[in-house]
This record gives sequence, C-alpha cells and structure tokens, in this order.
Amino acid sequence: MDAVPETREIYKTLDLALRVGEVLLSSGAGAADVTATMLSLAHGLGLRGIDVDVTFTALQMSYQESFDDPALIQVRNVRHRDIDYEDLTQVDILIQDVLSGEIDRDEARRRLAKIISSGHRLPRWAVTLGWGVTGAGIGFLLGGDLIVVGIAFLAACGIDLLKKRMSRRRLPAFYQQVAGGLLATLLAVLTAATDLPVDPSLVVTASIIMLLAGVGFMGAVQDALTGFYITSGARILEAMLATAGIIAGVSGGLTVGTMMGVELGELDPGAAGWSYLPVMTFGAGLSAAAFAFASYAPVRSLLPIAMIAGLGEVIFYGLSDQSGPAWAAASAAIVIGVTSYAVAGRVRVPPLVVVVPAIVPLLPGLSIYRGLSLMSVGDSSGIVSIATAMAIAISLASGVILGEYIAQPLKREVRRLEDRLSGPRLVGPIRARAVRRQKV
Repeated sequence: MDAVPETREIYKTLDLALRVGEVLLSSGAGAADVTATMLSLAHGLGLRGIDVDVTFTALQMSYQESFDDPALIQVRNVRHRDIDYEDLTQVDILIQDVLSGEIDRDEARRRLAKIISSGHRLPRWAVTLGWGVTGAGIGFLLGGDLIVVGIAFLAACGIDLLKKRMSRRRLPAFYQQVAGGLLATLLAVLTAATDLPVDPSLVVTASIIMLLAGVGFMGAVQDALTGFYITSGARILEAMLATAGIIAGVSGGLTVGTMMGVELGELDPGAAGWSYLPVMTFGAGLSAAAFAFASYAPVRSLLPIAMIAGLGEVIFYGLSDQSGPAWAAASAAIVIGVTSYAVAGRVRVPPLVVVVPAIVPLLPGLSIYRGLSLMSVGDSSGIVSIATAMAIAISLASGVILGEYIAQPLKREVRRLEDRLSGPRLVGPIRARAVRRQKV
C-alpha cells in the first residue's frame, strides 16, 4: 500500500533535479556541470544510485532502489536555449539552500516554479540597448572610429529586434542568422553608398558580432574535454549551421548591393585589425559588461566582469605576437578563470556568469566565420582559419577549467573532487554532499 506514495515522492525528487538541469543547460552550462549538479541535488535529497544522461536536447534520470525492482525513469526535453543569467543565479542559490538543509524539496519546487514563471526585472527595450552597446564595444575593440561604432550599435539593436520578431513566429534559428547577416551587410552597403570613409569589412565585422557562434563553439570544446562527446558534436553542428546562416545572409546583402550598383570591394570580415591597447581594453570591458547585461546578469556583477575582460584582453594582446593566438588565449583564459572564481563568490553569482561574458571578446567566432566564408568560395586558406578557431576555443575552455583548479586552493577550499562527477564547475556545487538527508 505504501509503494505508490513512495514512488510519487521519488518522482518529485527526480522532477526537481530535471527542471534544475533544464535551466542550467539552456543557460549555456556544460553537460558535465549539469550532470554533476543533478546528481548532487538527488544525493542531497536522499536518493542513491541515480543515473543521469545529458544530451543536447534531453535530460534523463533513472533510479532503481534494488536489483529486483524496475527502474523509475523520467525524461525532460530542452526546447529553449535563451541565456538567462538571472534565472541561473537564482537557481544556483536554490541548489545551495537545498544542499545546506535550509529548505526542503517541496519548498525548492515552489521556488523553482516561481523563478521559471516570473518575468525579468529589465524591460525588453533595455536588453536591445544592451546588445547595441555590445556591438559598439566590439567596434572599439576592432579599431573602428565613431562611425563604425555607431553603425555597429544600430546593427546590433536591429538584429536583436529582428530575431525577436522572427522567434515569435517560430522560425528556426538558421533563418534568423540569415536575416541578421543580411541586415548587417545592407547597412554596410548603405554606408558605402554615402561615400563615408570607412572600411566595409570592418563595418560588417562589427555588425555581425552578436550573431557569431563563439560561445557555442567553446561550450562544445568544454563538453569534449569532460567526456560528453555526443553533446559536443551537437553543439559544434549548431555553431557551424549558425555560421553558415550568417554567410548566406552576407552573400545575399552583397548581391543586393551589386544590383543597386554599390560595390563593397573585397569583403573580408574577420580580418580587421586591433585597436591600440587603451581603446582595446575599454572596448573589451564595455562589450563584456553589455553582453552580461543583455543576458540578465545581476547588476552587481557588471563592473567586475568589465574589469576581468579588460585584463584578459591586455594579456592576450601582449602575448599574441610572441606566443601566437592559441597560447595567448590560454594564458588569458587561465587568468580570467582564476579571478572569476574569486570574484563570483563575492558578488554572489555562479562563476559561469562571470567567465562567459569576460571571454566574449576572445571568442573565435570571427575565425570560424572567416574560415567557412573562404572555404565556400574554394579558398583552401579557410582551413587555416578554422584550425585557428579550434585552437583558440580549446585554449579558452581548457584555460578556464585549469583556472578553477588553481583558484580553489587560493580560496582555501581544497577538497577531494569526485572524478565520477565533473571536477571543476562553472555552475553548481563543488561536490555532491548531503548535509541533511531527506527520506523519500
């Protein structure tokens, strides 16, 4: 008679862990972090012997009380992938409260439902302005003048509004990328038609920065480094498809320009140079903080993010000539990782909220775009750009993970990391533990 109520209680625990995992995965957390957090949460609520399977589109948990009993299995699909650092921060605090015994499972379920269903503190127009400032910051980073910065701001705002309208109509992300690339190129065409003294390649590069798939590509590398190869392959395919959409949109814009009689010359996005160090540092900090703001990161984290991003760009700029982009990116990522983990605790956010925006100026999205663009016209030199992008992505992902290994002793939190989980984490508890065990 007690079997049904006990089974219902187990399902409630599995459901809570799955919903938490969905928030983490949709916000850009690595598969290893999601798996470890779900295991930690179930372990803290009294379930032992849980199996977790995380893929790019689905989460699965199974529990078998004994070898003679059938396994209880629950599956949850991940349909939305909007980065939301506000929800991620609140869920991370929720996890810590559950594992410390401050709240029970039922209270955690109520709080989680409120987090997911409630709106954001920012109006939507503020998010659009945030993306515009992100584009303007990249314009400074690439050495553009005020005209380029202004065009990048307008392009980023326009692309965000366009993608928002298209997403409401349920159009796939590929077509949103095509439309964004087309809009950015048409702005470059209009600029060239006015005879303004600007480089069209620089205009397009600064305008399409918010469309580039650098974050997804680095996430794929992180999953590969932690042994989640299927999820890694899916993320790489998504990043390549998104980049192909940009190429299609830019090609369409060039065609329209030719029909209008406006020639942009040899367009080579991704080949733009760097600005001088002070302007580059300012642009990196501005773009990182604006990216975090547009992703709903808490306001208290914006200034530290900007400072860490500027520091990372200084290191990258200083070492790139001597050691090459890969080692320079790795060195910058290690410093970003160490400082981010130290700062994240002080501003009460998961390290992921600090790390990802801080490395946005370093992401190899432009190298991916340039490589695929050159390969699409039969230029074999595009392979070099793709290889460079992969090297930078691996350097960034491995450098950030190494940064936590270094940061934990510095924070006096040396503890035995469980190899069966994920080791260092960008989000979630450091290791599985149950301060207060609850029977289900």
